[in-house]
Amino acid sequence: MVIAASPPPDRLPGLDPAWCRLVPVHDVATGRQVVHHLLDTEAALAAADAEPVGTILAVHGNPTWSYLWRCLAAESVRRAVAGAPAWRVVAVDQLEMGWSERTGVVRRVADRVRDLGALTDALALGPDVVALGHDWGGVIVSGWALEHRDVLRGVILTNTAVDGHAALPAALRAALAASSFGTEWTTAFLDTTLAIAHPRLDPAVRAAFRSPYRTPARRHGVRDFVADIPATASHPSRRAVERIAAGLASLDVPALLLWGPRDPVFQERYLHDLLQRLPNADLHRFEGAGHLVQEDADVAGAVLDWIAAPRRPEALDGTPAPAPVAPLVGAQPTRPMWAELEARSEDDSAALVELDGESVRTVPWRLLARRVREVAAGLDAIGVRRGDRVSLLVPPGADLTAALYACLRIGAAVVVADAGLGVQGLTRAVKGARPDWIIGIPTALAAARALGWPGVRIAPAGLARSARAALGVRHTLPELARLGRGRSLPPEPGQDDLAAVLFTSGSTGPAKGVRYTHARLAGVRDALIAQYGIGRDTGLVAGFAPFALLGPTLGCRTAVPDMDVTKPATLTATALARAVAAIDADAVFLSPAALTNVLATEPEADAFDGVRLLLTVGAPVAAPLLDRAQEVLRAASLRTPYGLTECLLVADITREAIHEAGAGDGVCVGPQTARARIRIAPLDADGAAAGEPTTDAGVTGEIQVHAPHMLAGYDRLWRTDAAAKAGTPLQEWHRTGDVGHLDAEGRLWVEGRLPHVVVTPDAVVTPVGVELAAQRAGAPRAAAVGVGPRGTQQLVVVVEGADGPLADPGLAAAVRREVGRPVAAVLATPALPTDIRHNAKIDRARVARWATRVLAGGRGGAP
Repeated sequence: MVIAASPPPDRLPGLDPAWCRLVPVHDVATGRQVVHHLLDTEAALAAADAEPVGTILAVHGNPTWSYLWRCLAAESVRRAVAGAPAWRVVAVDQLEMGWSERTGVVRRVADRVRDLGALTDALALGPDVVALGHDWGGVIVSGWALEHRDVLRGVILTNTAVDGHAALPAALRAALAASSFGTEWTTAFLDTTLAIAHPRLDPAVRAAFRSPYRTPARRHGVRDFVADIPATASHPSRRAVERIAAGLASLDVPALLLWGPRDPVFQERYLHDLLQRLPNADLHRFEGAGHLVQEDADVAGAVLDWIAAPRRPEALDGTPAPAPVAPLVGAQPTRPMWAELEARSEDDSAALVELDGESVRTVPWRLLARRVREVAAGLDAIGVRRGDRVSLLVPPGADLTAALYACLRIGAAVVVADAGLGVQGLTRAVKGARPDWIIGIPTALAAARALGWPGVRIAPAGLARSARAALGVRHTLPELARLGRGRSLPPEPGQDDLAAVLFTSGSTGPAKGVRYTHARLAGVRDALIAQYGIGRDTGLVAGFAPFALLGPTLGCRTAVPDMDVTKPATLTATALARAVAAIDADAVFLSPAALTNVLATEPEADAFDGVRLLLTVGAPVAAPLLDRAQEVLRAASLRTPYGLTECLLVADITREAIHEAGAGDGVCVGPQTARARIRIAPLDADGAAAGEPTTDAGVTGEIQVHAPHMLAGYDRLWRTDAAAKAGTPLQEWHRTGDVGHLDAEGRLWVEGRLPHVVVTPDAVVTPVGVELAAQRAGAPRAAAVGVGPRGTQQLVVVVEGADGPLADPGLAAAVRREVGRPVAAVLATPALPTDIRHNAKIDRARVARWATRVLAGGRGGAP
């Protein structure tokens, strides 16, 4: 049955009818002219007097249509009108789909690639085309790209697959089993796609997606697309898909993968396969997005940002590449992370001391060095290769230390995400990093099995045969050590090779993987040595998990106190004192939450007299807490460095210097360290960091940092990475997302997080100064948040330590006096929500949602 092409109905949300075109093309399959419907922004660009620099050819999948790309069309025109290089968007409706003609012909993959080529020939697209495809459209546009290399400038794929050999996911098996009933005679396949793609899809948008497929006759293409899935070796389209899959690796143009991880159809294994075929592709995973990632995330912005991104010799829009990147401040060849282990391989003094209840385990340098060497050789023997990713899910101690340094030595990149992220956060992190191997304790391996975490499983210790089988364990560390005994090691990795993916705490959103090369990870060690003089004579108690792993590379003896490292507030004064005594420690690293609990658990008067250095890390620390700590650590220099997972050591200040700085609008974290540089990007009237970066005093804005020990980039988060570098010379400054200012003495004051800035009708308000004022008024702790639309927000202060939701009137009045600016409400709650890793970073976004609900008359409860 033939059904003529037609324009879509008027007034579909987000679709400008002026983009709609009907284009006649000669069709080989029917031997006659057929008509395609497509969206084309050429006329809109011409009306804006914007000459296109290239074309984005966008192809939908099944059962969608060109409406999928409406936001891309709109955003491309908006940017062109604003003066950005103009990109024409041509989004096609494939024949038998959308509003294109129903020809009555069954079209297979090879036919659809040919159809697309005939259409682009008729449109005379070129000479600069970026191919973009989703779902089945990814396969089709990839086939087109292979046949049009002369005009191809880039490839972008979203939630698609070209691996015809992979087992089909359940959703596609169900569609195949349902045959015509589910795809043609009913709307079941269409309904399911829209439901799993975005359960909260606007009803009008949902109706727009349905609009071309209202009758069985209009759904023949949906049926045929499903039937064309090459599920068997003898399927007619199997060879065509295999040719396309094999050809992807031969493309020599930039590539981008944009992915919605919550997709039950195109699962993580398909993404992994694409990365194997396009190893140099950029990737951004939109956490929380599903199959129709375009409806869940700003795919349009990501596509256009990527096209405009600087690259050599020029951007895809023709913009010349920036000058070569200058060396990082202080960057120089450095010793590898395992150098100290090799240097002390004959040393019988203590390298690591573990305390667990009443037991104490001492690991000398000789044993640790040998264990690392043997495990490294064993890992190499079982096939762990340079560039492989190894997820480490083991508590701090000898096993984790040996595994970490063994991986680094053979060039495997370690993936470190702590249990403090919770099961959901940890699952997101591990699946996102896609490790090839997992070394984990039994509880972690059980989660890996139950939740489908990728990677060959390795246990740190021996297991009973039944447990080993149940957990799917292939190897253990003792077995690897025996296997590696006497074996030679592979060549050392290069300084620019990936060494680690370290996950952030997730305190301001989903935890992000931060990539460190060997040179930059060693730079963290060198920065600590330069700033604090830590070395072979140092005894270090690490009550903050990351520092426990740095002990061997710093060359100091290290003790891990008896505590739950995922809950810093579980550290007691007694446990800390035992750890200090066990190694005669003179340096202690703690989080503010751990320090608070140590002081609250009645430390003995002289237990810490040998400690010369206390570092409190993870969150800014106010002077009163340090003053209390000084009464206990009487001989210690108390310092609170400022840093983040992306750049561990940026600024540093002593307790005395905090008092010298006095009160201010924020927390003073001191001057920049010798190996770091700081500048400020001023905030505009909308609270955005839009100004030219400066080092002038008194300018509040986003804090930007530059150091040899800063991150190499975010992992598989291209857009996040690009945004963190946007607008910075040579792309070597990192935008931290923190806000603050420098004072006349060059000291940095941290005022909060950029997303937490409150924009009232009268002012841009940063939260930390308000929170400190509330504490001076008598609140144990407080959160300053905005309620209402940005630009007309009202400042609300939520204090901790009392039932609410309204704060005590006397305290509320005192808070208002101290804050010194209009405060719409002072609310109270027994406890403010904080991150798990540090127990210190207040989740202001969550508090703001709670305050909005309370002020609207909703239930109080806990934030």
